[in-house]
Amino acid sequence: MISKWLFSLGVILEASGWSSLWLDLPPGQAFALYTLVHATASGLLCAGVWMLLPARYRSPLPWSPLFLFSLVFFIPVIGALGVACVIFPALYLPRPRDQQAWQALGIPKLPFRSQPLHSPIFRDGGLQDVLRHAPDPDLRLSALLTTRRMPGKEAIPMLKLALADPSDDVRLLAYSMLDKQENDINQRIQADLKQLAGAKPPATGALHATLARWYWELAYLGLAQGSVLEHVLRQACEHAEQGLREGEGGELHLLAGRIALQMDSLTHAQAHLEAAEKAGIDATLLIPFHAEIAFRAGHYQQIPPLLAALPADVLRRPPFADLARCWL
Repeated sequence: MISKWLFSLGVILEASGWSSLWLDLPPGQAFALYTLVHATASGLLCAGVWMLLPARYRSPLPWSPLFLFSLVFFIPVIGALGVACVIFPALYLPRPRDQQAWQALGIPKLPFRSQPLHSPIFRDGGLQDVLRHAPDPDLRLSALLTTRRMPGKEAIPMLKLALADPSDDVRLLAYSMLDKQENDINQRIQADLKQLAGAKPPATGALHATLARWYWELAYLGLAQGSVLEHVLRQACEHAEQGLREGEGGELHLLAGRIALQMDSLTHAQAHLEAAEKAGIDATLLIPFHAEIAFRAGHYQQIPPLLAALPADVLRRPPFADLARCWL
């Protein structure tokens, strides 16, 4: 009721303010009188309209009433009429609501049905899907903890994926798990380097071979990248070569070949693989690396006979099953 009185009084004052312009007064006094009456009328109109507004439109203060006052005060007559034409029809003639024909439902959690963590759904692809799309941070944490029972080569990519998770808990857990694996390998490298400093042949050969394996582990698991990866591979190569010079062989030739292959040194990789075969390494283990060297060198005609030499049960298992379908 008060709002209506305020609005009515404001309209009367606005009309009287305009009539003051026709009084027999000096122009300056007439304008000052009109400005004073118009400002008072604008304040009353603003207060009356603001009190009629729904609660959610009355804030924030003081910007909501100040906006209404600015419309009325800085646009004489038209501002007041515009506010009245906009506010009153919206208040007293609201648009009828259409009947809602659908029901809003929340998004179900992933997976749709609860599964124990040892279920087949939590294989490689399933874990990555949970880490990417599950809305519940606890579910993503459970998926992350499951990677502790996976081989490092498969777990590391998912831990790196979790480093971009929106949840702080998931990111911190992934970082701590990655950091622990890297620190464990670095501590073993430091311990072996200390032993190497005071060792004498033939123990030095075995230590060089062990260091080559640990440096290769950093590169193989993806814990080193960029210039660090190059340094790690160089260290692995140097220790492998030193171990071979001091009498180590067999599996170390295979490791040296894999390191050279990772460094794109195809000639050295081929030589080490041939030396590994002469040292008694099963040829079946060497065929995939020979095929990779042939592929990188562009000798594609050599790949089908190499893959055909693999046992049939090996060709049925990933990743050789896809290779066999493509090349054989």
